[in-house]
Amino acid sequence: MEFLCYHRDRPGSATLRDKLLEEHWSYMDRYAKELIARGPTLTDDGETATGSVHMVDLPDSAAARAFAFDEPNYQAGVYRDVLVRRWSNTLGRTMWDFPGGRTGGNRYLVIGLGAGQPADLTPPPDHDGLIAYGPLLSDDGTTWLGTAALVRSPGPDTARALLTPGRYAAIEVHNWQFGGRR
Repeated sequence: MEFLCYHRDRPGSATLRDKLLEEHWSYMDRYAKELIARGPTLTDDGETATGSVHMVDLPDSAAARAFAFDEPNYQAGVYRDVLVRRWSNTLGRTMWDFPGGRTGGNRYLVIGLGAGQPADLTPPPDHDGLIAYGPLLSDDGTTWLGTAALVRSPGPDTARALLTPGRYAAIEVHNWQFGGRR
């Protein structure tokens, strides 16, 4: 089962985050085979982390919660909240398989929180900037709760336009970069 885990930083936690960087990476190294995508969300200037995204394939919801809440930054108080949702990897690949590579262009995390009938269950056609894409689902996988994507796009408005207007209670767009050891 695939899951989206989005940890949002607590204001003022950058120093603690920096201190725990190796612990965080070592923890993620334990899940190298399960990771579909990972990386920090950033402020508009791209200088400061605002959160951490992990799309991961784990056996069940309990394993996903353990993954999210045992993470060293979470345990130390770097994060103010965590979104853990079942997610479906409709592209069937990891971020490392993205033909556009690790660099070049603006990259975004787009999260649409669903309202009403399901929308955007499949990737839009002819969109070569998709790094990861899929619906957010209830733990049992039967109810659509929204859509989450990682996308290379000219700007945040273009990234937001990936999702069907009027079908979401809210759409969040965050600057994002490929994560992992440098």
